[in-house]
Amino acid sequence: MEKITPKLGRQDWITKGLKVLAESGIEAVRVEPLAKLMNVTKGSFYWHFKNREDLLEAMVQEWVTRETDDVIKQVEEVGGDASAKLLKLFQLAYEDDGQLENAMRTWAANNARVAAAIAQIDQRRLDYLQDLFLQIGFPAVDAKARARLAYYSWVGEFTVGIPTSQAERLAEAQLNHAILVKRD
Repeated sequence: MEKITPKLGRQDWITKGLKVLAESGIEAVRVEPLAKLMNVTKGSFYWHFKNREDLLEAMVQEWVTRETDDVIKQVEEVGGDASAKLLKLFQLAYEDDGQLENAMRTWAANNARVAAAIAQIDQRRLDYLQDLFLQIGFPAVDAKARARLAYYSWVGEFTVGIPTSQAERLAEAQLNHAILVKRD
């Protein structure tokens, strides 16, 4: 009996494109190599996308949704006060290996459209962090500084790339939370 291969959808291409981007960079995200990785013809790709640029745009949108919108949604679903939400956010952030984040930022260095998307996402993430610190009760200037410290620390960790274990990263998330929510 012949094995039936399920049809690949648009989301499958986007997911594989993001995986290849994270592992090998934007130059590796090409139609023919992706098709080979997915064991399909290039025709499958063109059924879902006009061209490579269409895929790349979809990948940026998926990254925004997955790495910002969905994370904020998960944090908000936790409920509780702003401090509990902030801890959940830190835990989620520190569970991420940063590979895709770094790949997106590297891509943005040579692509104005991606750089603009990252600038918007950076601001959205900073605004969300700042709002949580405001809800905790910090004055606006303190909330902004704490938001920047938390976010720049997270992005910087990926940039520096010093490997640590998952357990160490989660312990750091808790310590960072304790330090940043402490009121004098």
